[in-house]
Amino acid sequence: MSLLTRRHFVQGAAAGLAAPALLRGARAAEPLKVGFVYLGAIGDYGWTWSHEQGRKALDAALKGQVVTSYVENVKEDASAIPVMKDLAQQGNKLIFTTSFGYMDQTLEAAKQFPDVKWEHCTGFKRADNVGTYNSRFYQGRAVTGTIAGMMSKTATIGYVGSFKIPEVVMGANAFTLAAQAVNPKITTKLVMIDTWFDPAKEAAAAETLANLGCDVIAQHVDSPAVLQVCEKRKIYGFGYGADMSRFAPKSHLTASLNLWGPYYIARATAMLDGTWKPDDAWWGFKEGILGMAPYSKAVPDNVKAAADKIIAGTKDGSYEVFTGPISDQSGKERVPKGERMKDADMLLMDWYVKGVQS
Repeated sequence: MSLLTRRHFVQGAAAGLAAPALLRGARAAEPLKVGFVYLGAIGDYGWTWSHEQGRKALDAALKGQVVTSYVENVKEDASAIPVMKDLAQQGNKLIFTTSFGYMDQTLEAAKQFPDVKWEHCTGFKRADNVGTYNSRFYQGRAVTGTIAGMMSKTATIGYVGSFKIPEVVMGANAFTLAAQAVNPKITTKLVMIDTWFDPAKEAAAAETLANLGCDVIAQHVDSPAVLQVCEKRKIYGFGYGADMSRFAPKSHLTASLNLWGPYYIARATAMLDGTWKPDDAWWGFKEGILGMAPYSKAVPDNVKAAADKIIAGTKDGSYEVFTGPISDQSGKERVPKGERMKDADMLLMDWYVKGVQS
C-alpha cells in the first residue's frame, strides 16, 4: 500500500470513527423546546399579548437555539393540567404558565414531569423543578398615580380591578398613594369584576366609575374596553400591559408595559448553559421587565417631568411608593413613617390604603 493510499485509508477510517461523535454532537445541539400557556388570546392587546411579545423576543434573541410554541385561551381550572402535560409530552423542557390561577395546576403537572423545568407567573409556590416570576407592576402604578393625581380635576379617580389578590390590591394601593402624594384630597373608587378578561364587564365597571365622578381611570384587567369607555365619556385613562392608545387616542395618557422578553431570554439561557434553578424572581423598571408607553399630548410637561422622576427614583432606589406612614381604610397605621414596606409583606397585601373606596 502506497503512502498516499495509506494516508487516504487512515483519513477515511478516522472520519468513520468520528461520524458517531458528530451525530452525538448534532443531537446535543438540538434546539431547546420552550412552551407557553396563555390565559387569553394573543390578540387581547393586554396581558396575553405582552407575554406573546416576550415569546417572540426570546425567539429572536436565541434564534436557532430555541423552538417555542404556545397554547392560548387556557382556563384557570383543572382543564389546564392536560394542556400542560401535552406540552411536556411534545418535548418542551421549559414551560411558562402565565397566569396566577395556574399555580396548583403547574405543580401537579410538574410532579408528573420532573425532568421538565416549569416557571409560573405571579405565583408563590415552588418545587425542585418549578420556579416563579413576577413583575413589580406596582412601580408602573406609582407613575400613573402621579399623573392621575396631577391631572384629576375632581380629586376622584377610578380603578377597575379583577380579583382581590395581592397583585391587584398592591396596584390599587400604589396608584392611590402616588396620587395622594401630589394631591392629598384624592380618593380612589374601586370596582372589582372577578375576571381578568371580559370586555363587557370591564366596560360596565368603567361606566360605573365615570358615573361616580371619576375623571381618570386605571385598570388591572386585560382588554382596552375601559379605555374605550373613557374615550366615549371624554375622561382620561391608562392602558395596562401594553400601549392601548390606538383604542382611545384622546383619553389614553400612557400605559405600564409588561416587557417579559428579558426574563424569558434569561431563563432559556440558563437552561442552555445548565445554570437553571427554581428562582423566585420579582423584577421591575431596573431589570427592564417593566416600562412605560409614550405620554400623550394631553400630558403637560410638568406632569411628564414628575412621572419621569418617579421612574428614575425607582430605578436608582431613591423612591419607593410603599414608604410610611401608610394607613389602611380604617385609619390603622400599617407602615410607620420613614419605613419601607418589606417585599414579603407586600406579596401578602390584602388590605386597602386610606382613600380607596371599595
